[in-house]
Amino acid sequence: MKLKDRTALVTGASRGIGRAIALALAEQGAAVAVNYRSRQDDALAVVKEIEAAGGRAVAIGADVADPLQAQHLAAEATERLGPLNILVNNAGVSDDGLIYDSPPDAWLDVMKVNFGGAYHCTHAVMEQFMAQGEATVVNVSSAMGERGWIGQSNYSASKGALNSFTRCAAVELARFGVRVNAVLAGFTPTELVEEVFQRDGGKSIKRQIPLRRFATTEQVAAAAVFLAGPDSGYITGELLTVDGGFTAQLGVGRP
Repeated sequence: MKLKDRTALVTGASRGIGRAIALALAEQGAAVAVNYRSRQDDALAVVKEIEAAGGRAVAIGADVADPLQAQHLAAEATERLGPLNILVNNAGVSDDGLIYDSPPDAWLDVMKVNFGGAYHCTHAVMEQFMAQGEATVVNVSSAMGERGWIGQSNYSASKGALNSFTRCAAVELARFGVRVNAVLAGFTPTELVEEVFQRDGGKSIKRQIPLRRFATTEQVAAAAVFLAGPDSGYITGELLTVDGGFTAQLGVGRP
């Protein structure tokens, strides 16, 4: 197990991609703090699944959009599981809509969680990460942060900010031996993006993906675990895209 004796904090880990990442980290031997904002029962179910497989995990409630709660989250995770080595900033929200039809502040809550949560949690663990000299931050971003899509302006902007933050934090923390990378997920069916698939079950989108299939949460999690572990030891400031080739093409990739 490549993450034996490591301790991870995964935000927004009660469902979807965060849940898959928490389980995958535990499978590789890491103790995992499973953060949630409102879905306590779901978070406890993740903890129970990890413990049933012989791992260590705790569920900790906190709204990472609040910097004080993010600080308490990191402190409680450290107190209950020991010093942290891995932070996965996964917590995210969406509020899709055309710019014209949306209220002027429609971007604010999305930005507070998707970018602000990552900023707050990274700040919260930074001192201990810098002191120990070997730690990793993995930000769960989106291919939308590098491209445009109708109705995704606030979400795309928040993920674009997260991508830029990933690069800057990587440069700042490299001299301390702390690596910072991001996974840019493509279309991955979860509750967060279910509106995107409502019209035709996602068939029209799938036809635009070169591999002709959506990502699974487990595939995104595998990329996150790779960036968190020793096999990526010389990688920092990288945006690893897991999108089936979607952003590699111009338009829909054909005349």
